[in-house]
Amino acid sequence: MESYDLIIIGAGPAGSTLAKSLENSGKRILLIDKQDFPRDKTCAGWVTPAVIDALDIDLAEYGNARTLQPIRRFRIGMMGQPAVENDHGSTISYGIRRCEFDDYLLARTSVPKQLGTPVKSIVRKDDNWLINNAFSAPLLVGAGGHFCPVARLIGDGPGGHETVVAAKEIEFEMTPEQAKACEARGDTPELWFCKDLKGYAWVFRKGNFLNIGLGREDNHKLTEHLQDFVETMKTTGRIPSDLPGRFKGHAYLLYDHAARALVDDGLLLIGDAAGLAYTQSGEGIRPAIESALLAADVIRHAQDFSATTLQAYGDAIAARFGHRRSVTEEGFQVPDWIKMPLAGTLMRSHWFTRKVVTEKWFLHQELPALAANS
Repeated sequence: MESYDLIIIGAGPAGSTLAKSLENSGKRILLIDKQDFPRDKTCAGWVTPAVIDALDIDLAEYGNARTLQPIRRFRIGMMGQPAVENDHGSTISYGIRRCEFDDYLLARTSVPKQLGTPVKSIVRKDDNWLINNAFSAPLLVGAGGHFCPVARLIGDGPGGHETVVAAKEIEFEMTPEQAKACEARGDTPELWFCKDLKGYAWVFRKGNFLNIGLGREDNHKLTEHLQDFVETMKTTGRIPSDLPGRFKGHAYLLYDHAARALVDDGLLLIGDAAGLAYTQSGEGIRPAIESALLAADVIRHAQDFSATTLQAYGDAIAARFGHRRSVTEEGFQVPDWIKMPLAGTLMRSHWFTRKVVTEKWFLHQELPALAANS
């Protein structure tokens, strides 16, 4: 049995950031993931300058042999209406491929890793957690996404009535012919909102890679919505007519409607395992990174790993992201004043799509970067 001070389940951006942040804390850390890296991870994949700053990423170094697509415009519309394009005048985000980004972050940390290792059993014995009867630690951190096994130990909240966003997407490298035919531009991601405002679709070109997807607050007619969107994009020339492969599905929780407790005795959740995706956009990379930094600060100074002590992390999350609202509220947090019929008019407004949709909902430019503490 190998003993550690904490074991992190999940080596994505949240898990690797937490491990990196605690490298010099004197704590013995083990990072476990069911997959080997680099691994396939379909994701629209853009990161804001706040994420770059928080992770102290050298853009020139990262962009060497990796996809790094500067973004300075957004093209936004409601399905069935013409889109509005806004030029922000400078780079406001960067397109990345998650298979590269996650592998890069993981490679930066020197903590011991057990990759390609599914978690088959978690047993509580005395004050320790035993993983697969092979590893033990008094603190277990769940960073394994929506279906993280650590999250199941804490529970899915009262009655499990959380609103789950379901999404389907595809990412592939275009052939020269496809790239020539595709009218979507790399510096201009496209966002298309469903008419009922219960989700949105996107077209995001990153160099010769193209990502297309659609997410809604539940599975209701998700495939039908996606098929209609894809056909419209093909007809208008936004995407190639011959898409390869099948769309992959995934799920996540929106912050305001996730009912999961964040801590318990010897347990702590970060990233999508904690249900931290931004309620207005569903974007989860920045909340994942910031939750890991906040967790690292609490773990570094914790005298014990009781729920009472770890609640300082829950308090820090509430201070950073706000207090969660009632889990009975539905889906994407679109204010009542934006509901139909006003929504169609607002989505044709350059001011609204730039200042509210892009800069506030998707980029959270009003929120300064969260720096790592040493």
